[in-house]
Amino acid sequence: MQNEFLYIYTVYQEGSFSKAAEKLYLTQPALSIAIQKIESSIGMPLFDRSKRPLQLTAAGEAYIGAIKQMQYLEQDLNQEIQDIRNLNKGVLRLGSSHYLNAFILPSVLSGFTKTYPGISLELAEYGSDQINTLLAERKIDMTFSCNEMFMEHYERYPAFQDHVLLAVPAFDEINESHRPQQMTAADILARKHLSPDCPTVSLEDFGQLEYILLGPGNNLRDRVLQLFEERHIQPKVKLTLAQLATAHALAQQGLAAAFTCDRLVCQPADGLFYYKLDSPLMDRMFYVVLPDRRYTSHATKMFIQYFLVNFI
Repeated sequence: MQNEFLYIYTVYQEGSFSKAAEKLYLTQPALSIAIQKIESSIGMPLFDRSKRPLQLTAAGEAYIGAIKQMQYLEQDLNQEIQDIRNLNKGVLRLGSSHYLNAFILPSVLSGFTKTYPGISLELAEYGSDQINTLLAERKIDMTFSCNEMFMEHYERYPAFQDHVLLAVPAFDEINESHRPQQMTAADILARKHLSPDCPTVSLEDFGQLEYILLGPGNNLRDRVLQLFEERHIQPKVKLTLAQLATAHALAQQGLAAAFTCDRLVCQPADGLFYYKLDSPLMDRMFYVVLPDRRYTSHATKMFIQYFLVNFI
């Protein structure tokens, strides 16, 4: 990166000339003069010096945007050269939620690392909002998402489906009036809920239950709240949690009803009855999502290919 761009970007990162100068091994006056020369050449300031930390002006934002694009191009070029030099080697930076890392990816990641031992993995486990930011900033190479709005402007490939089910503790008396529709964990493992003949229930029939819901920023929460709104139901929220697996486990212990995914059902008997809801919102298609870039690394391509062939 050219010195002038490096100076601007470092001041932006550090939020002050003194901290940036220290990081660049320059004196503060020398750095200030260098930035002032750039500002004089374009006829406007890059930083609002009245704010602490320093804030970008409109011109500064344009410069930082351009500098980031140059950094991305440099990263792409370096990655491409590395791939040419070291085929079947490299690093795959994968960002996903706890649900994906714990219940969807383990067998695939294990098989992938055995097939491609030269490719190392870096897993970032965050909520969907943080993952979206990491992808936009190209701090991860790929993620999985079922959020259509988020994926709209990214390259994506269909990966797998999951299905949201209503899970009600087996001792709850409401189950008595829904015997024809109720399913056990063994039924879910047998994929009964995927049959076109599987009976569905309406959320209105379970409106009086207390629920465990997931917190803001979670796709499943958004879908569930949309369904409640469509059916004009104000849910009775017993507890709000960050992790889907925790909500499922607490529902198993009888705390309250929960919305869970079929891929979390692992044992043939778990103390819950499951219901298929009569809404297309409960069927989710997940996609492999890639950041905007000129070049996709060989490690990323190999993982996508391996996942699409081997995931069940």
